[in-house]
Amino acid sequence: MLPSSSSYSNGYLGNGSSSEKRLNTSTKDRFKRGGGGGIRVPSNKETPPPPCTEFDKAYFQSYSHVGIHEEMIKDRVRTDTYKAAIEQHHASIEGKVVVDVGCGTGILSIFCALAGAKRVYAIDASEIAIQANEVVKANKLSHKVIVLHGRVEDVEIPEGVDVIISEWMGYMLLYESMLGSVITARDRWLKPGGLILPSHATLYMAPVTHCDRYSESIDFWKNVYGIDMSAMLPLAKQCAFEEPSIETITGENVLTWPFVIKHVDCYTVTIRELESITARYRFTSMMQALFHGFAFWFDVEFSGPAIFPSNNQTQSLVGSTASSDIPSPGSSQRKKRAKCDEVLVLSTAPEEPPTHWQQTLLYFYEPIDVKQDQVIEGSVTMSQSKENARFLNLHLEYSSGGRSFVKESVLR
Repeated sequence: MLPSSSSYSNGYLGNGSSSEKRLNTSTKDRFKRGGGGGIRVPSNKETPPPPCTEFDKAYFQSYSHVGIHEEMIKDRVRTDTYKAAIEQHHASIEGKVVVDVGCGTGILSIFCALAGAKRVYAIDASEIAIQANEVVKANKLSHKVIVLHGRVEDVEIPEGVDVIISEWMGYMLLYESMLGSVITARDRWLKPGGLILPSHATLYMAPVTHCDRYSESIDFWKNVYGIDMSAMLPLAKQCAFEEPSIETITGENVLTWPFVIKHVDCYTVTIRELESITARYRFTSMMQALFHGFAFWFDVEFSGPAIFPSNNQTQSLVGSTASSDIPSPGSSQRKKRAKCDEVLVLSTAPEEPPTHWQQTLLYFYEPIDVKQDQVIEGSVTMSQSKENARFLNLHLEYSSGGRSFVKESVLR
């Protein structure tokens, strides 16, 4: 049952400078880490949360602006898939306790409440939590949805939860490192056998050709109103291609079948596992074209606990036997998913309807001319920046046609 404290009169617990300001003494005693059944980790006293850095504060502040939430909610692929997943898992949500990690405006929390959840803890460290609470009140759901303004690592709830829902994915899947907060919520509160939505994620990469983009950014300088501005080319390449670019491409830009960099099982993944990821890849070009760089995208699935195959970081998706969960030659991701109608998938692949995530492109300064069946191989390492763990350091090694290259970049 909900505590009867007046702190719950509107379902909102603001983030004061101390927990005493958020809760009165009697209620605070009930909000201990480890309360409720099936909690997996010791109390807060034994496992102190990581400090909230200045970078974290700036990150949370960025989500206080309404524009970013408007963009996400208007992404119908994203929002409709989450709504459909909640409806599909109605039996696991009805009468159960839910935690919404990074609730934003509270839309997913409200979806869960309308699906029959007994109680929803809507957690957000951004000031948008204040508006989320007003949205909850306006929809007369304060008796079900409790807005907690603070980090998942800091807030306290008095019971184990049955469901965790979160829209944690960033560009290139892991940018912003929000998955770590989902893992923390899982380890603190999720009951054994509980549901996590989304449950699994897969990060892909593939070589791409994109002559229009290169021409638009680089070749433009060769003739500007009849003036030779080729002297601008080195700077133009640096400014256009030094860092990853977020843009939309199509399946026609992709030169090969994609390679799986990382599978993530949200039921078992650890925070340390995400600190650095390295994968070796090998592609075979399906056409003759200019090879301009690599594209990265992801899928997430909304299913119950399952065992994914271990990450195969040396397997080629081209010219080798691929496991059933990895796209293989002669098949497409769309065909693969059609075999599992019961599993909802949110995809940001180039051949799927576009989303606000688009795709992440890492361009070369100079394109490479590849022939049909030419091998492209190398390795990619993604690691959390030591400067700011929400940034991604990228180290890319690639070889083709007897030439080898290295590109380093930061997604920030």
